[in-house]
Amino acid sequence: MPFYQARTLLSKLGLMSRFLRPFAISLSILISFTASAAVAPLTVNGSQILVGGQAQGLAGNSYFWSNTGWGAERFYNADAVAWLKNDWKSNIVRAAMGVDEAGGYLSDQAGNKARVTAVVDAAIAQDMYVIIDWHTHHAEDYRTDAVAFFSEMAQTYGSHNNVIYEIYNEPLQVSWSSTIKPYAEAVIGAIRAHDPDNLIVVGTPTWSQDVDQAAADPITAYSNIAYALHFYAGTHKQWLRDRAEQAMNAGIAIMVTEWGSVNASGDGAVDTAETNAWVNWMAQYNLTHLNWSVHDKAEGASILQPGASSTGNWPSSTLTASGAFVRDIIRAYNDGTDTGGGDNGGGDNGGGDNGGGDNGGGDNGGGNSPCDSASAIGLPGTVQAEDFCQQSGIQTEATSDTGGGDNIGWIQNGDSSQYRVNVSAADTYQVELRVATPTIGGSVDILVDGNKVGSIAVGDTGGWQNWQTKSTDVQLNAGQQTLRLNYVGGSDYLMNINWAKFNLQADNGGGDNGGGDNGGGNTGVSCDFIIANQWSSGFVGEVKITNNGTSAISSPWSVNFGFSDGSNVTSSWNGNLSGSNPYTIAPLSWNQTIQPGGSTSFGVQVNKGASGQPASTPTVGGSICN
Repeated sequence: MPFYQARTLLSKLGLMSRFLRPFAISLSILISFTASAAVAPLTVNGSQILVGGQAQGLAGNSYFWSNTGWGAERFYNADAVAWLKNDWKSNIVRAAMGVDEAGGYLSDQAGNKARVTAVVDAAIAQDMYVIIDWHTHHAEDYRTDAVAFFSEMAQTYGSHNNVIYEIYNEPLQVSWSSTIKPYAEAVIGAIRAHDPDNLIVVGTPTWSQDVDQAAADPITAYSNIAYALHFYAGTHKQWLRDRAEQAMNAGIAIMVTEWGSVNASGDGAVDTAETNAWVNWMAQYNLTHLNWSVHDKAEGASILQPGASSTGNWPSSTLTASGAFVRDIIRAYNDGTDTGGGDNGGGDNGGGDNGGGDNGGGDNGGGNSPCDSASAIGLPGTVQAEDFCQQSGIQTEATSDTGGGDNIGWIQNGDSSQYRVNVSAADTYQVELRVATPTIGGSVDILVDGNKVGSIAVGDTGGWQNWQTKSTDVQLNAGQQTLRLNYVGGSDYLMNINWAKFNLQADNGGGDNGGGDNGGGNTGVSCDFIIANQWSSGFVGEVKITNNGTSAISSPWSVNFGFSDGSNVTSSWNGNLSGSNPYTIAPLSWNQTIQPGGSTSFGVQVNKGASGQPASTPTVGGSICN
């Protein structure tokens, strides 16, 4: 049954209320499985792993050991994978199949294999990459089992670019040349008998830290081979980054298939500064990385609090300190990336063709966006929100607004919708946006052919069908182009959109500006503080810097903010925080340059001045803000 038919049926039964939205999302994911788009191939070129021929790092999550009875089994399901894709914006996951430990593959083949294949199938359906991980410290002792298992996996999944084989998780202090390499060559041979080209990752000595030993004696009998590097920020410092650089300089490609923000034991407090140093370093080299782990075990590395849902729908209150920190890292790292088989170059300065969460409307690998061949909507005129040529993460429903028809909804942070338009004349246009929401809302960034031209803020209108019109002015060029609306906000559903009306504004007229750019959209830099989530005693805030100008912003720069109600920052990420009310935050090297139409964000966790009071929204200032 097509999803639109299922939605209509549910509507007639009175079941499309807001409390059933998670079910509707799961249903749409299930129905879109057969239409999932291919992802670009991963290929090794010297010390780089290329995504569709372009240097690009991916970011995502590693599952905890799959072992029966270890507690993480319940997270090995399609809904959890979909949540990581759509909410965390992860574009890669790792299924860590325990082997020789109690409850592992050797003692429960059927159970562990079923968990792994559930994650692999879900990742393929979500257009994500997925690592099949032989998760053991003694793989050389189980070579025959590994050969049989990976031979089966290659026969089953070898036609999917999504799949990566990690054939040895973490060897101990054993010889690379005489132990690990011979084992690896045997398993690689079994894979290559059925899958000639998918990426294979090999673990390295000392818990996948001695990548320099692999670089000194690399595997040359087979191609498209990379090597695993693992780190835990509380334990592993600059010395390990230096070692990895030495290995890459020697010519091998590295993938960080497992990392943690805490100690190497998997426990302890988050080491914010060292984690930022690692993320900065990985971005510098376009390294793909996966965080350990998807679990609610009571230890520092788990992303979830004990008792969290097994199927996603994880509000910020269910995330651990590491989970909240890592979620922001992954979302920032993947901002603008596109894993589709068409535009492989890491996005279009407007969020990438897939927008981080495409449930079937993305680039299907044909080399062109579906919008390129769509019928163009004439401007001036009205763009009905449901008439998109491409979308990410949204759905439609009947609207009670004047004129009837449908609106788009289920919109979350990072979602987007795209439209093909034909602008009759280059001029200033007033954009009127018809919106409704009972939440704190967010903002709608307006992009044309990948360039941001304006933004409209959307606040609480009193209900999902209580409609208001917000507006701003934008400058448009004449001719056919792709209009993209990017939706930005916290972790909740943000808003419904009914239509966007473009009026020719010869006098650059007014309208209900609702907090929009109100001046053409290409002047100055906006500095905003957004409440992403809050609870009784605290909240998470996003400091967002948007470049509305025509030239890039580059370091050195910083912004500042302070609270007047006694609130104080307890942790931060994606930037260097200094001072104490007022605070100053500066970018890291990987997010210090903001291209025209682009933005960067810093995260802060804040203790409220008084429990139960509303979150305080400070003014963000600085020399770049205007």
